[in-house]
Amino acid sequence: MPGGLESLSPDLRTEGGVTFEIVRGLHILAVIAWMAGMLFLPRLYAYDAEQADKIEPLRSEMRQLLRAWQHRLLKIIINPAMVAAWIFGVWMIGIHVFDYGEGWGFLAQPWMAAKLAGVVALSAWHGFLAGERKRIGAGTSTRSSKFWRMTNEVPFLLAIVMVLSVTTQWTLG
Repeated sequence: MPGGLESLSPDLRTEGGVTFEIVRGLHILAVIAWMAGMLFLPRLYAYDAEQADKIEPLRSEMRQLLRAWQHRLLKIIINPAMVAAWIFGVWMIGIHVFDYGEGWGFLAQPWMAAKLAGVVALSAWHGFLAGERKRIGAGTSTRSSKFWRMTNEVPFLLAIVMVLSVTTQWTLG
């Protein structure tokens, strides 16, 4: 490999450091894809809800198209991105615990607890959106376009908490 380990900054020259940086980069990319989908899917749900007032055959044609997009977005982008984000996130925890010798205690630090709470909340929102896609497809959803537009930014608000927690590594006191 041109440059090899000696071309890296001193704190990345160890194999564990290189592994961590690659895993972190892949984690960030997976989270970007996950967030993009999580921000777009509620918008598709809002457009779907707005079709109720349209005349046939436009209503049916638009709903068929929107529901195909919803399905593809969830199955091709959002679900795999979430799985990848979790895998790389857990891998980074493993590196901290086993390679860097920090032990499991670092998971109880306030910034990490906030980050993990955000991940659990984002995963729960993901589950809610996936369930709602099934209800929309079955015609049993009671959510309005207004609901979807108001909740569209939930993933971004969670991202603010998670990103600022990790980048500042804040503590109490």
